[in-house]
Amino acid sequence: MRKIVVGAFTSLDGIMQAPGGPHEDPVGGFEYGGWAAPYFDEAMGQAVDEMFAEPFDLLLGRKTYDIFAAHWPYAGADDPIGTLFDRITKYVATRDPDRQFDWQNSRTLGADVVGALKALKSEDGPNLLTQGSTDFLQTLFENDLVDEMYVSFFPVILGRGKRLFGEGTKPMALKLVGSRVSGSGVTVNKYVRAGEVVTGSFEFDQPTEAELERRRKLT
Repeated sequence: MRKIVVGAFTSLDGIMQAPGGPHEDPVGGFEYGGWAAPYFDEAMGQAVDEMFAEPFDLLLGRKTYDIFAAHWPYAGADDPIGTLFDRITKYVATRDPDRQFDWQNSRTLGADVVGALKALKSEDGPNLLTQGSTDFLQTLFENDLVDEMYVSFFPVILGRGKRLFGEGTKPMALKLVGSRVSGSGVTVNKYVRAGEVVTGSFEFDQPTEAELERRRKLT
């Protein structure tokens, strides 16, 4: 069985859009492209290396695929990420299921993206790791396909832009299995699924009259 693992850089208010540069994704008038770069230190590099340490294939939305395909094949033989990404399989979610790709080892997920993902998960093989791909992530969250997440929270508030979690996200409980803080203040976290959301209560066993009145006003 293969797992779908989300890799995400996000601001404190949940924005994922264009962390790497001003020309990466200016859609919607986004003005802060490259917001992650000033915080990227040696500890962040180590965190990325750990995320890439286990065998994986890439799982990408079409826009992020285009960004990667215009960069990583040209990074040079001495760039370890470039050579890694060049070698492994890239699965791409695109609304044009017949699209042909120039970057080697790239293939479309086809017209039935969810069905293709379920089939891939049922196979033996390396995990399926997302990078960026904010729009595509919503499909994963809406269809409850995510098994693990590497989420790095950067100490910046962006206010607007594409968000990690959209309105259709299925509720889930998570377990934090690893965490570190970089010298630049980025919190790097690894989460795994932990079943359904469990609720509790801090209320009095017997609600006060004031509380009962408050509830009546709500209805």
